Amino acid sequence: MTGPGSTRNAGPIDEPGPVAPEHDRKFVVALARGLEVMRVFRARDGLLGNAEIAERTGLPKPTVSRLTYTLTRLGYLVHVPRFNKYQLAPAAMALGYTALAHIGIRHIARPYMQGLADYAAASVALGARDRLAVIYVQHCLSSSIQQARLDVGSRIPIATTAIGRALISVMSDEEREALFERLAERAGDEWPGMRDGLDRAMADIRKHGFTWSVGEWIEDVNGVAAPIVMPDGSGVYAFNCGAPSYSLSRDRLVNDIGPRLLEMVRTVESILSGRADGFDDEENYRTPVFQGGTRAQSSTGGRSARRRRS
Repeated sequence: MTGPGSTRNAGPIDEPGPVAPEHDRKFVVALARGLEVMRVFRARDGLLGNAEIAERTGLPKPTVSRLTYTLTRLGYLVHVPRFNKYQLAPAAMALGYTALAHIGIRHIARPYMQGLADYAAASVALGARDRLAVIYVQHCLSSSIQQARLDVGSRIPIATTAIGRALISVMSDEEREALFERLAERAGDEWPGMRDGLDRAMADIRKHGFTWSVGEWIEDVNGVAAPIVMPDGSGVYAFNCGAPSYSLSRDRLVNDIGPRLLEMVRTVESILSGRADGFDDEENYRTPVFQGGTRAQSSTGGRSARRRRS
């Protein structure tokens, strides 16, 4: 979602990594700690010192000092002597881009996401769970929006956003209950209201196939979201479409954008499962996949639609 606005009921995002399992001889504690150090760097950060990293990870400062030294020697961190602090190095960025390159749904979904973004004059994103957050792995923006507040790699709360609630709706009961316990512990007195929103969202998914958030995360931003379970079992994702409230009213979310978003999800599912083809070339990336009340009948879009009906 994009645009100005103040957050409320944002809910927790960051949390320490999972505790090392007891009596698990295969679990490498040193590796886990090193990865936790790399995770604490955020897009809005400048440089971080060992004390700041220790505070964020909960690790002893001497341990952090050894880890940052090792990660620097390996090329994953850069040490800035003037401030005696660290930043992520290009080698760490390469890991992220490699991971993104292997998420095939990003490339398949992109033209449909762009089409919906252009139609709705909004932001359309694809995200996956990251602990108590949702991390964006693909993002498309309408040309009518001047700047993006979020982009690929952005993390937003899982409990108070439409996209987060969509992901929660398709979790297993065991995974959902474990998540709820952690959310309740972190949210404190805000948990009952947060839980009500989650229950409403899951009911929306069962009834409509999508859910929506009207000013519940950022007061002047509305959004709608729907989950997608990868046919090959490789993961669970969710799509959202959001914009300032003056552009996307609740009525439009429920009666227009939500159904179009759901149709987009079904189209992507069909392509992923081999039941339909997608766009053939780069030029179609900016072709709206929806026009009026029906799917755009471009040469490729029309052929895909016909194959789905056959």
